[in-house]
Amino acid sequence: MVKDMEGSGGSFSAKDYHDPPPAPLFDAVELTKWSFYRALIAEFIATLLFLYVTVLTVIGYKHQVESSGDACAGVGILGIAWAFGGMIFILVYCTAGISGGHINPAVTFGLFLARKVSLVRAVLYMVAQCLGAICGVGLVKSFQKHYYNHYGGGANSLQDGYSTGVGLGAEIIGTFVLVYTVFSATDPKRNARDSHVPVLAPLPIGFAVFMVHLATIPITGTGINPARSFGAAVILNRSKPWDDHWIFWVGPFIGAAIAAFYHQFILRAGAVKALGSFRSNPTV
Repeated sequence: MVKDMEGSGGSFSAKDYHDPPPAPLFDAVELTKWSFYRALIAEFIATLLFLYVTVLTVIGYKHQVESSGDACAGVGILGIAWAFGGMIFILVYCTAGISGGHINPAVTFGLFLARKVSLVRAVLYMVAQCLGAICGVGLVKSFQKHYYNHYGGGANSLQDGYSTGVGLGAEIIGTFVLVYTVFSATDPKRNARDSHVPVLAPLPIGFAVFMVHLATIPITGTGINPARSFGAAVILNRSKPWDDHWIFWVGPFIGAAIAAFYHQFILRAGAVKALGSFRSNPTV
């Protein structure tokens, strides 16, 4: 809630919430703090666990369908979507107080553009996330190598019948939904205004992942997380996932950038604040 108060010299706002100051572009001091490395470890482990559980779910579903001959056997697309969304809910809840619970380079990129994290933190978070994804998928392959290779290792690629443009668009829109939800769920202004509504921030984020998977699994297998796509592509190491791999970096980064711009400059009126208040200039 913002209480606007006008005076003869213009207008000002008495806020009942606090916006954290913008993160510096370069913050070398972070490198000297244990809390920073603890956050990197949290991102690495969270992404490892995310890939381990979700890729196992995908492989298990495909094996159940093939072994039974019933297309409706196993958890189905709905169950796979729940696995991805549920794991994000759990892991964001567990790591939000340590690293912010990004678990996704696209989320980190969007928060960097909004100046929520420094460039140093953003880059090293992405490295930790990608390494965690590789290790998570590597664990799956080490435990179930035959099934992993036979069922494609949960790697993302453009599905038959869909053009590159459709796949790219699906990744852009899907990531926009996710990153927009992240901004909205963690907005201090919203938290102050809706403090009477006890909403746990990881819950809408997990639901966003769930809903996007329902919509885009048939198109791209659902990336919206470059680390997830990268880890699976590295361990599987086949031509099709690598040929389409650029989609799963370009699409999510574009979607994250649009979400950051929309939330910061449209919903939070960052552009208006930068140019001056419309209310203080009646000719605008």
